[in-house]
Amino acid sequence: HPWPDVDIERDGFATIGAEFLTAPSGDEATLTELANGVDAIATCWAQVTARVLNAAQPTCRIVSRMGIGLDNIDIPAATERGMLVTNVPDYCVEEVADHAIGLLLSLSRNIGFFHQRTKQGEYNLAAGPEMHRLRGMTLGLLGLGRIGGAVCDRARAFGLKVIAHTPSGNSRGHDVEMVSFEELLTRSDFLSLHAPLHEGTHHILNESSLKLCRPGLFVVNTSRGGLIDASALSTAIQEGRISGAGLDVFEPEPPDLHDPLYRNERVIVTPHAAFVSEESLRELRERVVQQIVTCLQGGTPDNVVNR
Repeated sequence: HPWPDVDIERDGFATIGAEFLTAPSGDEATLTELANGVDAIATCWAQVTARVLNAAQPTCRIVSRMGIGLDNIDIPAATERGMLVTNVPDYCVEEVADHAIGLLLSLSRNIGFFHQRTKQGEYNLAAGPEMHRLRGMTLGLLGLGRIGGAVCDRARAFGLKVIAHTPSGNSRGHDVEMVSFEELLTRSDFLSLHAPLHEGTHHILNESSLKLCRPGLFVVNTSRGGLIDASALSTAIQEGRISGAGLDVFEPEPPDLHDPLYRNERVIVTPHAAFVSEESLRELRERVVQQIVTCLQGGTPDNVVNR
């Protein structure tokens, strides 16, 4: 977990007399050993596999994801064992949307590029890649859930035209032009990823799809690193087909920061920080505690994803 203590969790579970344990590491062997006899599991990034869930039988009633994405929990295995799985799908919508727009603005105005050059002693506005007026350009959204919708609202305030692609084609009440995946790539000046990671979206941006992209595209990813084939993206940037990228998520995490992709001055890298604020982390932790407490007291927690 990315917070310095577990006081919120320990104090919350103490209200029902529950003992709170923390895992010294997130490897499967450690979690399997610790899971024996527990009534609930809360995980931020650690992988809750079928083996871990087997060890937690028959006492474990709930697995709570301290976050939005569920790709680190074996949901079918939990369901088979009668365990509820929950998440907190809306705790950091504002933070992630702000971060995505921040990366977009930094890319469009060469802020990261100029920052690196001036820190190295080069004060030259002509050194950067050509810039274009933001108003009137097109932002493509891959995914239009809560965060994608919030990014849409912010982008329009800057005068961007917004198009989107979702598997269902559902605009979710947003006045957005829904397009095919191929059209999203060929029309977008900026592409912001807001899709969940699963078998169908893994490396959805790959060598083939990147070749379809509009020349000069900027890519922003605050969703999941596995949506992008990093090697293919690196090649596309080096060849000048993609103008740059703003990346907050990686595959794996942490990434190898010596990789040429992350050392490229046209790539902005942040350490999976888009979801973080004092307010979002407090809300996340308190809501997960409440989900587990509700379940252990015989109630139905909110945001159950496997019912």
